Amino acid sequence: MPGVSEGVTIHQGCNRSCTYCIVPSTRGGERSRPPAVIVDEVRKLVARGTREVVLLSQIVERYGRDLRPRVLLSELLHQLDAVDGLERIRFLTSYPGDFGRDLVDAIAELPKVCEDVNLPIQSGDDDVLRRMHRGYVVEHYRDLIGRLRARMPDVGLSTDVIVGFPGETDREFDNTLIMLHEFRFGVVHVAMYSPRPGTVAATQMLDDVPREEKRRRLHEVELLQKRIASEINAGYLGRSVDVLVEGTAKGRWYGRTRTNKLVHFASNEPLAGKVVDVEISATEPWFLEGRLLVGAAR
Repeated sequence: MPGVSEGVTIHQGCNRSCTYCIVPSTRGGERSRPPAVIVDEVRKLVARGTREVVLLSQIVERYGRDLRPRVLLSELLHQLDAVDGLERIRFLTSYPGDFGRDLVDAIAELPKVCEDVNLPIQSGDDDVLRRMHRGYVVEHYRDLIGRLRARMPDVGLSTDVIVGFPGETDREFDNTLIMLHEFRFGVVHVAMYSPRPGTVAATQMLDDVPREEKRRRLHEVELLQKRIASEINAGYLGRSVDVLVEGTAKGRWYGRTRTNKLVHFASNEPLAGKVVDVEISATEPWFLEGRLLVGAAR
């Protein structure tokens, strides 16, 4: 049986050329599934109990550009929003350079599309972004976050960061910390750079940041993000949030808000697959705890 939340692949491969990434050579060029096929798969999942789908792609905004006639991700979201019985829609992974205004509008306006955006930046320094061949600068990213928050002030934002990329100086790393301070993501996935055989970075760049320095930078990002996440989550204390219940762990129910906050709460009712109202009574950096409100399940 499918789960309450299920991933649905909509697009495979990648046509971009980030210098650290092996995906284009291992998975090939971009290939989109026809929207009718995706909608049919989602309807079948819903008929078997799924309430949320997560649309999956290496760069999800590239969906449909290879189809004839061309289809935009925002158009696919409109089609899926009309599927009866489906409660929520998410998508990942996003790319700043392809994130258009039509997609911002779709997230803000479609009832089933969650206000939850995974938007990898990788570095807060323009020179590092150029060496990574990311195709955008921090100012472009800043503008996009501004547009998202202008339409959806509480939008959940997560990102990916690589520390210790070839040639990354102390100043360039400091710019990443400044960026994290400014943008205040709910979640940051951070990794130390390691060469991938066959990539431009591995074959043409010197891996010159010592491993111990990479580890130090990683820990510095982790500590900063723990503080930021703690501050963000503290703002939920006493609030009531909608939670799609996914299952149980250690005797308690767990689920997620529309902005992708993990919530734990206790109840003896059978709640899997239901949307419930939970009043938040305690917060941690990576999850929330709460009390199920009476008559909240639907």
